[in-house]
Amino acid sequence: MKLAAPTIDAVRAAAALIARRIRRTPLVPIDGGHLKLESLQPTASFKVRGFFTAALAAPHDRRAAGLMTVSAGNAALACAHVAKYLGIPCRVMMFDTAPQAKRAGVERLGATVIPLPFQELLDWMTNERWHDEPELFIHPFADEAVMTGNGTLALEILDQLPEVDRVVVPVGGGGLVVGVAATIKAIRPEVEVVGVQSDGYPLWRDAFQAGGPVSLKPNTIADGTTGPFTGAMFELLQDHVDRWVVVPEGDVRRAVAELAIRGKVVAEGAGALAFGALSMLESRPGTVAVVSGGNIDPGRLAELLSEYAATLSG
Repeated sequence: MKLAAPTIDAVRAAAALIARRIRRTPLVPIDGGHLKLESLQPTASFKVRGFFTAALAAPHDRRAAGLMTVSAGNAALACAHVAKYLGIPCRVMMFDTAPQAKRAGVERLGATVIPLPFQELLDWMTNERWHDEPELFIHPFADEAVMTGNGTLALEILDQLPEVDRVVVPVGGGGLVVGVAATIKAIRPEVEVVGVQSDGYPLWRDAFQAGGPVSLKPNTIADGTTGPFTGAMFELLQDHVDRWVVVPEGDVRRAVAELAIRGKVVAEGAGALAFGALSMLESRPGTVAVVSGGNIDPGRLAELLSEYAATLSG
């Protein structure tokens, strides 16, 4: 399956289409740059941008049977939210290890959760079993409409910080960073786009080093970035990401706590990745780190805050 990156005209059209259905999230200054708080979206992640764009772009009769996706949590929440907004059913395939907070949130929105073990769900995706289902399937990242919707985030950044010169983005399947990069570089090609992963699941770093598919077992709290290798995204990521940063897992854990205590921002592991990468990059005032989501299990947040407090007292 060959995918194309979004065009600037398509992103602008998507921004107009979804404007009343999402939030224009704030850009807040911090030491060494700014944070783009997508954790303040209706479902606490950027995913609503792409899911609204994909669902509204589909013919009415195609989506009438409902929506379906596969997700570690945030895409599931977005899909359920959009389906509820449109008054149609929703089913989501979810890793059985997904945080309870995310699963409960999906169910509260009226969607049906189908939990599967990690490898079984990867096999379901690899074999594209969604073609056997009646609903409109929206791929959480390898979908042109989803990437187009994600690009609307970049339009906001350019409007909020015209002098932006670097955007730091957490990367799972790659749909967010490709959408952001294609959009921002269409207007400001000199802006650097940095992709970030945890060393507990450095899928794309290893894939580019290997020159092709790799299979890794996740060992990270950034569960939102533990999607599988997808060939359709490989070339797009090569073409759109200027630099990769792999953050040690211990720093990811600390970043969640530091955002909460110092920044008063609640972020999940994946959401804190870009912030955690800032200390590994040279400081620039025109840097924007995307806080992609804030759906963290309360028990996990308490654990990370306790760890951080112990380092301060020690």
